[in-house]
Amino acid sequence: MNSEKIRNLSGYLLGLVLFIILIPAMMWLASGCAIPGAPWFISLAVAAPVGIGLSVWSIVHMKLVGKGNPMDAFNHEIAPRTRILMTDGPYKICRNPMLLGIIIYYCGIVIWLHSWQGAAIFAAFFLIMAVQVHKEEKRLEQDFGDAYRNYKKSTKKLIPFVW
Repeated sequence: MNSEKIRNLSGYLLGLVLFIILIPAMMWLASGCAIPGAPWFISLAVAAPVGIGLSVWSIVHMKLVGKGNPMDAFNHEIAPRTRILMTDGPYKICRNPMLLGIIIYYCGIVIWLHSWQGAAIFAAFFLIMAVQVHKEEKRLEQDFGDAYRNYKKSTKKLIPFVW
């Protein structure tokens, strides 16, 4: 297995462990490990599949169209970056559909846990990601120039039709 395949695989595994397992586990632990009492249906049947589905669609699109991997944190390239600017597929919804999917997933978890501690971890995650997105957009402007600036004008950053 060559080094690029290993870096790609490590990026996907790190993303899975961190975003799908570790952060929700931290929310649950911070909530006192209680058995969630809020509407489980919203979390398990709506938010989780919609959010994770949007994130997976974005990752697959990034690999097939962008020819790269999403794992790039604070200008530290963990796996190969995208080589082609993506403006279609899930990237028509917003500029950060992968993050939007995770936020939808986490909102479901916060509703399910019904605790201020889970909400606090979600808020901290959101603030960290807002900084990351800002740094990433500067890098994308450097990498793709006017094409990215034009894309920014026509597509919302994170929340379709709003922000």
